[in-house]
Amino acid sequence: MGRKGRISRRSFALVAMGTMAGALTPAQAGAAERVPPSAPDARPAGGGAAPLADELRGMWIASVSNIDWPASPGQSAEAARADLLELLDVAVGWELNTVFFQVRPTADAFWPSPHEPWSEWLTGTQGQDPGWDPLAFAVEEAHARGLALHAWFNPYRVATHTDRSRLTADHPARRNSDWAVAYGGRLYYNPGLPEVRAFVQDAMLDAVAGYDIDGVHWDDYFYPYPVAGESFDDADAFREHGGDFDDLGDWRRHNIDLLVREMRERVAEAKPDIPFGVSPFAVWRNRSTDPLGSDTRGGVQTYDDLYADVRTWVKEGWIDYVIPQVYWHIGNEAADYAVLAAWWSDVADGTGVALYLGEAAYKVGDPAQPAAWQDPAELSRHLTLCAEEHPQVGGHVFYSAKQVAADPLGAISRVYEDHYRAAAGG
Repeated sequence: MGRKGRISRRSFALVAMGTMAGALTPAQAGAAERVPPSAPDARPAGGGAAPLADELRGMWIASVSNIDWPASPGQSAEAARADLLELLDVAVGWELNTVFFQVRPTADAFWPSPHEPWSEWLTGTQGQDPGWDPLAFAVEEAHARGLALHAWFNPYRVATHTDRSRLTADHPARRNSDWAVAYGGRLYYNPGLPEVRAFVQDAMLDAVAGYDIDGVHWDDYFYPYPVAGESFDDADAFREHGGDFDDLGDWRRHNIDLLVREMRERVAEAKPDIPFGVSPFAVWRNRSTDPLGSDTRGGVQTYDDLYADVRTWVKEGWIDYVIPQVYWHIGNEAADYAVLAAWWSDVADGTGVALYLGEAAYKVGDPAQPAAWQDPAELSRHLTLCAEEHPQVGGHVFYSAKQVAADPLGAISRVYEDHYRAAAGG
């Protein structure tokens, strides 16, 4: 691996099995001091770098609703490119090695896709050609900086509204009127339709085949998060495709299992060396619901509410890596970071599936959050806990890029000083 942080499918498996988890590979020579990420050349001197396959340090770059990038719909290409370069330089400045770049947020595309329209989050008008290829640009510039880039896709979300007339005239959800379900003020593809499952895979695989990406990444949305007083209308699909299933929930989980298994097989066939991973909501099931679950209480359970049986995916090796979003502080009464880090470590141990933990940088300094998130050392404590107690954890990913850049309360600086600077030779 000539580029810093580019991690193959095989390397992901090695991390998961604990063969590398305790070691840190020095980064580029000459990086004795951290270069502030705001600087245009915020990267260590020298071109190549020692591989960092033994520790993943990442951040998510979210495009949906313009969370991180682009700054606004319709931003000029020049400004959008400059902002994206700034975020990549932020990653390098903090000695991160991987970015998860959202390229299909709402059944649309940040590349010229033959299957789906250009994203409205890019141009302001869905289907409008921006005149450049953001995915190609991001891959080239990430690799130039020694960063791995995982293309981040949302499989089933169609729109953040329910007005189908706002979709492009040739949008698959308009051409196939039965494909989409309105729920909770949004539109979603129906996971129970085999033709939908095949289509969304085709749409994502176009980017896999056409670009030198370093991984395929899904977030936590499968069936939508539950909305009080509403039901997801897939009764017709259940009647037609439910087969021998008596229970709607079991059938829904089966649909998502098929999506995951088929996608991994197709990614492996198209690009054998790149990993496929998922970042689920971190509570699979509460122990009060299932003795195999975590000692957590209340709230969403991915198995029961999103119909995503992530524990089985890990145990069966249907994915190459998992990044549970452990977005709570140490000591949280309902969902303790320490409890969930231990639970996921136990689940992943010996499976060959790499485990990384998602970190809630967005909560740091937020006055609406508990006192723990007003402490700049909270995130650093998470990394210390895992380093000392859970060798199965092969790294951490921060949500999201704007917060990593903003360094709220100096929390990212603290992570860097406590955990990343030594590996950079500083």
